Amino acid sequence: MSFSTTPAVLVFEDGRTFHGSAYGSVGQTTGEAVFVTAMSGYQETLTDPSYHRQVVIQAAPHIGNTGINRTDDESARIWAAGYVVRDASRMSSNWRAEGDLVDWLVESGIVGISDVDTRALTRHLREAGSMRVGIFSGPAAEAPEAELLARVQASPQMAGAKLVDEVSITEPQLIPATGQKRFSVAAVDLGIKSMTPQRLTERGIDVHLVPASTTFAEIEAMNVDGVFFSNGPGDPATADDQVELLRAVLDARLPFFGICFGNQLLGRALGFGTFKLPFGHRGINVPVMDRTTQKVEITSQNHGFAVDAPLEGETTAPFKADYGRVVVSHVCLNDDVVEGLACLDIPAFSVQFHPEAAAGPHDSSYLFDRFIDLMSASRADQAAQA
Repeated sequence: MSFSTTPAVLVFEDGRTFHGSAYGSVGQTTGEAVFVTAMSGYQETLTDPSYHRQVVIQAAPHIGNTGINRTDDESARIWAAGYVVRDASRMSSNWRAEGDLVDWLVESGIVGISDVDTRALTRHLREAGSMRVGIFSGPAAEAPEAELLARVQASPQMAGAKLVDEVSITEPQLIPATGQKRFSVAAVDLGIKSMTPQRLTERGIDVHLVPASTTFAEIEAMNVDGVFFSNGPGDPATADDQVELLRAVLDARLPFFGICFGNQLLGRALGFGTFKLPFGHRGINVPVMDRTTQKVEITSQNHGFAVDAPLEGETTAPFKADYGRVVVSHVCLNDDVVEGLACLDIPAFSVQFHPEAAAGPHDSSYLFDRFIDLMSASRADQAAQA
């Protein structure tokens, strides 16, 4: 385990500065500052493509104590642009550990900082709102703070960022069903986590994982029973191609299920707007009400944008009356943010959180079964019309 005593500095775009020690690779990085409230699951967080171009701040004080292993990776690499922790564990102690977090960060070239008050950072973001940040260590940290601040302020904003093409696969992949095949689904990779196809395949679904640039004609040629849109990074307002694809799916009445970024794109496809949250929802302890069951679920979340749709009552889809009635199916109990959409007249629904829950609670895993019910009903309707 290689710990550094090299000084490091963290600079917010509003000029607030914190000093600590280099953690991981020594150098410099910038990105959108986001805080994660989870006390565990740091490996899944770092490898979640939704964190592309974001500097992750761990609100929990002690990070790294269970080490890392290759099994829990949610993608093939670390996507976070930088990493901020308070107390970095000096040792790893877990029967599944195959290495140490700090060594993995060094190997991956991830610039981080430790020995800073991450709860103070979190409170600052909660009060001042989302902003860019930079981490500078080694020679990079020796520049005047005014120069470091200028570098942060010159870095790209997350609003308006088009990032799904940067994280998506480039060629289709087939992930076969476990056991007897029941359905086949086209899963559009907008930054998908590896646990999501697993949750589908273990339910007897062949998953055709396809790039974000896939056309509807290509999906039609697969003769699938349903379409899934994954989570992903960036501003949903930039994903015009994927919105057009989704509208073609809705027009064809193919059963649709979307999560996180996919929820925002369903909102856009139906004609609703999206907006940037003050500081987003990121963690594995966010309470959500499922209005169809009146049950409260503790959910895993990672998003900085949300759908702007009426919270109460049924609404006719603004984009196209043919899409019929839409309701907000789930709502966040912390701040009344839209957490799910359900179409009542076409086979489509979505949620803003992560039902695959890696890491996180499994309260929402039933949503994959709800998707199966949607495809079963569609298949029955087709048989009745034949």
